[in-house]
Amino acid sequence: MGGGWEWSPVAGLLRERGHEVFTPTLTGMGDRAHVGVHDHVGLGTHIDDIVALIEFENLRDVVLCGASYGGVPVTGAADRVRQRLALLVYVDALVPHAGQSALDLLPAAFGRMVRDGVAKHGRHWRVPIPTDLLAALLPAGSLAEPVRADYVARLRDQPAATFTEPLHLTRAVDQVRRAFVRCTAGVLPVEISDDPIESGAHRARVEGWIYRELQVPHDPQLFDACLTATVLDELASAVSAGGSPVVAR
Repeated sequence: MGGGWEWSPVAGLLRERGHEVFTPTLTGMGDRAHVGVHDHVGLGTHIDDIVALIEFENLRDVVLCGASYGGVPVTGAADRVRQRLALLVYVDALVPHAGQSALDLLPAAFGRMVRDGVAKHGRHWRVPIPTDLLAALLPAGSLAEPVRADYVARLRDQPAATFTEPLHLTRAVDQVRRAFVRCTAGVLPVEISDDPIESGAHRARVEGWIYRELQVPHDPQLFDACLTATVLDELASAVSAGGSPVVAR
Protein backbone atom coordinates (compact mmCIF):
# COMPACT_ATOMS: atom_id res chain seq x y z
CA MET A 1 0.00 0.00 0.00
CA GLY A 2 2.88 2.29 0.77
CA GLY A 3 6.44 2.03 -0.50
CA GLY A 4 10.02 3.13 -0.18
CA TRP A 5 9.07 6.63 -1.29
CA GLU A 6 7.43 7.40 2.07
CA TRP A 7 10.75 6.80 3.84
CA SER A 8 12.74 9.23 1.68
CA PRO A 9 12.75 12.05 4.29
CA VAL A 10 13.98 9.67 7.01
CA ALA A 11 16.58 8.21 4.65
CA GLY A 12 17.88 11.68 3.81
CA LEU A 13 18.32 12.53 7.48
CA LEU A 14 20.12 9.24 8.16
CA ARG A 15 22.47 9.82 5.24
CA GLU A 16 23.32 13.23 6.70
CA ARG A 17 24.37 11.33 9.84
CA GLY A 18 26.72 9.12 7.87
CA HIS A 19 24.61 6.04 7.18
CA GLU A 20 24.26 4.25 3.89
CA VAL A 21 20.50 3.80 3.46
CA PHE A 22 18.28 1.74 1.18
CA THR A 23 14.48 2.08 1.11
CA PRO A 24 13.25 -0.66 -1.21
CA THR A 25 9.71 -0.72 -2.53
CA LEU A 26 8.37 -4.25 -2.49
CA THR A 27 6.97 -5.90 -5.61
CA GLY A 28 3.44 -4.79 -6.50
CA MET A 29 3.50 -1.77 -4.20
CA GLY A 30 4.19 1.95 -4.59
CA ASP A 31 6.26 2.74 -7.67
CA ARG A 32 6.36 -1.01 -8.38
CA ALA A 33 2.57 -1.38 -8.43
CA HIS A 34 2.77 -2.18 -12.14
CA VAL A 35 5.03 -5.20 -11.51
CA GLY A 36 3.53 -8.68 -11.36
CA VAL A 37 -0.02 -7.59 -12.09
CA HIS A 38 -0.82 -10.92 -13.75
CA ASP A 39 1.65 -13.04 -11.79
CA HIS A 40 1.67 -14.45 -8.30
CA VAL A 41 3.03 -11.91 -5.83
CA GLY A 42 3.01 -13.09 -2.25
CA LEU A 43 4.87 -12.88 1.03
CA GLY A 44 7.68 -14.99 -0.44
CA THR A 45 8.13 -12.41 -3.20
CA HIS A 46 8.56 -9.63 -0.67
CA ILE A 47 11.07 -11.67 1.32
CA ASP A 48 13.00 -12.30 -1.90
CA ASP A 49 12.96 -8.53 -2.63
CA ILE A 50 14.69 -7.75 0.66
CA VAL A 51 17.14 -10.64 0.55
CA ALA A 52 18.12 -9.79 -3.03
CA LEU A 53 18.87 -6.18 -2.14
CA ILE A 54 21.07 -7.17 0.78
CA GLU A 55 22.91 -9.84 -1.19
CA PHE A 56 23.39 -7.96 -4.46
CA GLU A 57 24.52 -4.78 -2.69
CA ASN A 58 26.77 -7.09 -0.63
CA LEU A 59 25.69 -5.45 2.61
CA ARG A 60 27.09 -6.44 5.99
CA ASP A 61 26.30 -5.33 9.55
CA VAL A 62 22.87 -4.29 8.35
CA VAL A 63 20.26 -2.63 10.54
CA LEU A 64 17.18 -4.09 8.87
CA CYS A 65 13.95 -2.24 9.60
CA GLY A 66 10.35 -3.16 8.89
CA ALA A 67 7.33 -0.96 9.56
CA SER A 68 3.72 -2.09 9.98
CA TYR A 69 3.11 -5.00 7.53
CA GLY A 70 6.83 -4.83 6.75
CA GLY A 71 7.53 -6.65 10.00
CA VAL A 72 6.41 -9.89 8.36
CA PRO A 73 8.73 -9.94 5.31
CA VAL A 74 11.73 -8.58 7.24
CA THR A 75 11.34 -11.47 9.69
CA GLY A 76 11.51 -13.91 6.78
CA ALA A 77 14.45 -12.06 5.23
CA ALA A 78 16.34 -11.96 8.52
CA ASP A 79 15.89 -15.72 8.85
CA ARG A 80 17.70 -16.16 5.53
CA VAL A 81 20.51 -13.61 5.89
CA ARG A 82 21.09 -13.50 9.65
CA GLN A 83 24.89 -13.51 9.22
CA ARG A 84 24.66 -10.16 7.44
CA LEU A 85 22.59 -8.43 10.12
CA ALA A 86 23.60 -6.37 13.13
CA LEU A 87 20.06 -5.61 14.25
CA LEU A 88 16.47 -6.24 13.21
CA VAL A 89 14.15 -3.33 14.03
CA TYR A 90 10.36 -3.47 14.07
CA VAL A 91 8.93 0.04 13.68
CA ASP A 92 5.41 -0.28 15.11
CA ALA A 93 5.28 -3.46 13.08
CA LEU A 94 3.71 -6.90 13.05
CA VAL A 95 5.92 -9.53 14.66
CA PRO A 96 5.01 -12.99 13.33
CA HIS A 97 5.82 -16.45 14.58
CA ALA A 98 6.65 -19.30 12.22
CA GLY A 99 3.57 -20.47 10.34
CA GLN A 100 1.63 -17.25 10.78
CA SER A 101 0.43 -15.00 8.00
CA ALA A 102 -0.16 -11.28 8.26
CA LEU A 103 -3.89 -12.02 8.50
CA ASP A 104 -3.27 -14.02 11.67
CA LEU A 105 -2.09 -10.79 13.27
CA LEU A 106 -4.41 -8.25 11.66
CA PRO A 107 -8.04 -7.53 12.64
CA ALA A 108 -10.52 -10.33 11.88
CA ALA A 109 -12.76 -7.99 9.85
CA PHE A 110 -9.86 -7.13 7.57
CA GLY A 111 -9.07 -10.83 7.18
CA ARG A 112 -12.64 -11.58 6.14
CA MET A 113 -12.53 -8.78 3.61
CA VAL A 114 -9.31 -10.10 2.09
CA ARG A 115 -10.49 -13.71 1.91
CA ASP A 116 -13.85 -12.69 0.44
CA GLY A 117 -12.05 -10.61 -2.17
CA VAL A 118 -9.79 -13.50 -3.16
CA ALA A 119 -12.80 -15.83 -3.42
CA LYS A 120 -14.57 -13.34 -5.66
CA HIS A 121 -11.71 -11.97 -7.77
CA GLY A 122 -9.06 -14.70 -7.70
CA ARG A 123 -5.61 -15.05 -6.19
CA HIS A 124 -4.15 -12.13 -8.13
CA TRP A 125 -6.57 -9.68 -6.50
CA ARG A 126 -5.04 -6.62 -4.86
CA VAL A 127 -6.39 -5.32 -1.57
CA PRO A 128 -7.40 -1.66 -1.21
CA ILE A 129 -6.90 -0.01 2.16
CA PRO A 130 -10.30 0.11 3.91
CA THR A 131 -11.66 3.64 4.04
CA ASP A 132 -12.50 3.39 7.76
CA LEU A 133 -8.97 2.26 8.59
CA LEU A 134 -7.44 5.03 6.50
CA ALA A 135 -9.66 7.56 8.24
CA ALA A 136 -8.54 6.20 11.63
CA LEU A 137 -4.83 6.21 10.78
CA LEU A 138 -4.85 9.54 8.96
CA PRO A 139 -7.82 11.52 10.24
CA ALA A 140 -8.58 14.90 8.79
CA GLY A 141 -6.47 17.51 10.53
CA SER A 142 -3.71 15.08 11.54
CA LEU A 143 -1.49 16.58 8.84
CA ALA A 144 -1.63 19.63 6.65
CA GLU A 145 -4.28 18.70 4.10
CA PRO A 146 -2.01 19.01 1.03
CA VAL A 147 0.49 16.64 2.69
CA ARG A 148 -2.24 14.20 3.67
CA ALA A 149 -3.84 14.27 0.21
CA ASP A 150 -0.49 13.75 -1.50
CA TYR A 151 0.28 10.76 0.72
CA VAL A 152 -3.11 9.12 0.16
CA ALA A 153 -2.89 9.67 -3.60
CA ARG A 154 0.29 7.58 -3.73
CA LEU A 155 -1.08 4.57 -1.85
CA ARG A 156 -1.71 1.51 -4.00
CA ASP A 157 -3.67 -1.72 -3.61
CA GLN A 158 -1.56 -4.54 -2.15
CA PRO A 159 -1.33 -8.12 -3.54
CA ALA A 160 -3.64 -10.29 -1.45
CA ALA A 161 -1.19 -13.20 -1.13
CA THR A 162 1.22 -11.00 0.79
CA PHE A 163 -1.39 -11.10 3.56
CA THR A 164 -2.50 -14.73 3.24
CA GLU A 165 0.76 -16.65 2.77
CA PRO A 166 2.18 -18.14 5.99
CA LEU A 167 5.73 -17.36 7.05
CA HIS A 168 8.22 -20.23 6.92
CA LEU A 169 11.21 -19.93 9.26
CA THR A 170 14.25 -22.03 10.08
CA ARG A 171 14.52 -20.25 13.47
CA ALA A 172 17.79 -18.63 12.40
CA VAL A 173 16.08 -15.27 13.01
CA ASP A 174 16.01 -16.12 16.72
CA GLN A 175 19.78 -15.54 16.74
CA VAL A 176 19.43 -11.98 15.44
CA ARG A 177 19.46 -9.11 17.93
CA ARG A 178 16.11 -7.32 17.80
CA ALA A 179 14.54 -4.01 18.70
CA PHE A 180 11.01 -2.64 18.73
CA VAL A 181 9.97 0.97 18.26
CA ARG A 182 6.46 1.52 19.63
CA CYS A 183 4.37 4.45 18.44
CA THR A 184 2.13 5.50 21.30
CA ALA A 185 0.08 8.39 19.92
CA GLY A 186 -3.19 7.54 18.21
CA VAL A 187 -5.28 4.45 18.91
CA LEU A 188 -7.57 2.59 16.56
CA PRO A 189 -11.26 3.00 17.38
CA VAL A 190 -12.76 0.03 19.23
CA GLU A 191 -15.25 -0.52 16.43
CA ILE A 192 -12.37 -1.24 14.03
CA SER A 193 -10.29 -3.50 16.27
CA ASP A 194 -7.91 -3.84 19.12
CA ASP A 195 -4.42 -2.63 18.23
CA PRO A 196 -2.75 -5.39 16.13
CA ILE A 197 0.71 -4.02 16.94
CA GLU A 198 0.48 -4.46 20.71
CA SER A 199 1.16 -8.22 20.65
CA GLY A 200 4.53 -7.60 19.00
CA ALA A 201 5.35 -4.79 21.39
CA HIS A 202 4.44 -7.02 24.34
CA ARG A 203 6.64 -9.80 23.00
CA ALA A 204 9.54 -7.37 22.65
CA ARG A 205 9.19 -6.25 26.26
CA VAL A 206 8.83 -9.77 27.64
CA GLU A 207 11.75 -11.17 25.63
CA GLY A 208 14.05 -8.29 26.54
CA TRP A 209 14.55 -6.74 23.11
CA ILE A 210 15.82 -3.19 22.83
CA TYR A 211 12.62 -1.18 23.24
CA ARG A 212 11.83 2.45 22.47
CA GLU A 213 8.63 4.48 22.46
CA LEU A 214 7.82 7.45 20.24
CA GLN A 215 4.96 9.83 20.97
CA VAL A 216 3.78 9.79 17.36
CA PRO A 217 1.03 7.93 15.47
CA HIS A 218 1.46 4.63 13.67
CA ASP A 219 3.33 5.99 10.62
CA PRO A 220 6.21 7.84 12.31
CA GLN A 221 8.04 8.42 9.02
CA LEU A 222 5.10 10.58 7.97
CA PHE A 223 4.34 12.37 11.22
CA ASP A 224 7.88 13.05 12.48
CA ALA A 225 10.70 12.09 10.11
CA CYS A 226 13.33 13.78 12.29
CA LEU A 227 12.36 11.87 15.44
CA THR A 228 12.17 8.62 13.49
CA ALA A 229 15.64 9.16 12.03
CA THR A 230 16.98 10.01 15.47
CA VAL A 231 15.78 6.77 17.07
CA LEU A 232 17.05 4.66 14.14
CA ASP A 233 20.43 6.42 14.32
CA GLU A 234 20.54 5.77 18.06
CA LEU A 235 19.73 2.09 17.58
CA ALA A 236 22.36 1.70 14.87
CA SER A 237 24.94 3.38 17.11
CA ALA A 238 23.96 1.15 20.02
CA VAL A 239 25.02 -1.94 18.12
CA SER A 240 28.01 -0.20 16.52
CA ALA A 241 26.75 -1.35 13.12
CA GLY A 242 28.17 1.33 10.88
CA GLY A 243 26.13 -0.43 8.24
CA SER A 244 23.07 0.18 6.15
CA PRO A 245 19.61 0.72 7.58
CA VAL A 246 17.23 -0.95 5.17
CA VAL A 247 13.65 0.23 5.69
CA ALA A 248 11.06 -2.11 4.20
CA ARG A 249 7.39 -1.26 4.14
